[in-house]
Amino acid sequence: MKKRIVSVLLASVLTLSCLAGCGNSGNDSTSGDSTPAADTTEDTTDTAEGDTTESVGAQITVDESATDNVAVEGDFSGADLTVFIYAQDHEKAVYQSLIDKFMETTGANVTFEVTTADEYGQKILAYKAASDMPDIFYVGPDTVAANVDDGYVLPLDEYVAEETIADLWPAITDAYRYDGKEAGKGSLYCLPKDLSTFAFAYNKTLFDEAGVEYPDPENPYTWEEFLEVCGKLTIDKDGDGEIDQWGCANALQWALDAFIYTNGGHFLNDDYTEVVIDGQQEFIDAFQYFADLTCKYNVTPTVEQDTALGGYQRWLDGQIGFYACGTWDVGAFMDENTFPYEWGLCAWPTGSTGVSMTRNGSVGFAISADTEYPEAAAALITLFSTDLEGQKVLCGETTGASLQIPNTMSYAKGDFKDRIADGTIPYGENVDVIFNYIEGTDKYEGLFVELTYTYNGDWWQEFLSGGYEYVLNGEMTAAEYCAQVQPAMQAALDNANEMKAAASGE
Repeated sequence: MKKRIVSVLLASVLTLSCLAGCGNSGNDSTSGDSTPAADTTEDTTDTAEGDTTESVGAQITVDESATDNVAVEGDFSGADLTVFIYAQDHEKAVYQSLIDKFMETTGANVTFEVTTADEYGQKILAYKAASDMPDIFYVGPDTVAANVDDGYVLPLDEYVAEETIADLWPAITDAYRYDGKEAGKGSLYCLPKDLSTFAFAYNKTLFDEAGVEYPDPENPYTWEEFLEVCGKLTIDKDGDGEIDQWGCANALQWALDAFIYTNGGHFLNDDYTEVVIDGQQEFIDAFQYFADLTCKYNVTPTVEQDTALGGYQRWLDGQIGFYACGTWDVGAFMDENTFPYEWGLCAWPTGSTGVSMTRNGSVGFAISADTEYPEAAAALITLFSTDLEGQKVLCGETTGASLQIPNTMSYAKGDFKDRIADGTIPYGENVDVIFNYIEGTDKYEGLFVELTYTYNGDWWQEFLSGGYEYVLNGEMTAAEYCAQVQPAMQAALDNANEMKAAASGE
């Protein structure tokens, strides 16, 4: 624990790599999903950018019968646990139902604390500064090493049987392993809250009104085709001379990745030691196209309009044709009081690679190294992560509100998809889009972004804080911005690598 004071002083305030995993859509403001980040030094987030930190407003009531089959073995009477995560209101209600059942069947007492993805990073740092960590808290793949090196998280090898995790998606178990030097190896430090992906969604109602054919999930749009469709959906509906419906809305922290990677671009070199955006044509062309959707083609809200009302809320209000959808958003989007429109899933448009790409993400449940009740905490995160009946609750089979795809592959590919097909689990059309990104096809690829593999996300924060909005409003070209911001990004990345080397004793 000797490094803790240094860690609190040096830790960055926000890391957005986890998608969002989750909790917030990362859509305009940050999942997370996703993908806010777990230690968040999107979810995530998400999560998404500007307004993803707001609750989507879905008021899901979980009937007690939804957890009838949930039971946890073990008597944990006297155990007193605190769980601290970020979540939207509809997620909180579902997790609370599982916690209530856990307390009923085990005798443990659980205090459940929830915040927003944007606030999570500051609050977890406050816990660390006070040396008073919650028993269970979120950690993202990108912050596993730092949390282990600083002595905050408990290895789970002694508390979670190997067969328990054998059916999990391999990517999310590897994401939470660390051997003291290399990620993906060694002890397991978290059980995944989820494996999420940042898919694309479209408002079928707006397509119908405009007489536009729905996107074909088998054949993703090219950038040219996407722009053409967005133009048809961008409308001055009330005739006052102002656009009030747009083809799409793009949250920079989450949507930009889909355009960069599909065009063969990248932020860092292969060993994550150098920022390489200055002069990299694949990156610059993708960033410029992304910006031109706003400042040249006017098919997205302007920077000023987005500041007044974020794209996520505009999507919920029926003003947007295409918008990002984290797996954690589905329960809210299927709530007619929150989103009273028909919608479906589709692919992000493709750049020069011809492959639709997006970020996959995850956030994990970690147990504090200082917990007094490791067995009880392990039983609770197992209920959240791997227990079949718990997964049925979280994935919507018993509640009717899906927050994620199942962590267990056998359930995900089997009964889960069957329950969507027969209507037991309400879902947007084309759920296979999500599976395509997670499993990969010749036209789809989901990936953990470069931020996942660096010691912290300060270099990414430099990109976000360097004035990128000048590119979106046309005052600066993408090439000019990349040249301007790269030195600050490199300095932040160098510092992160020095911290990593010091922590590992190199």
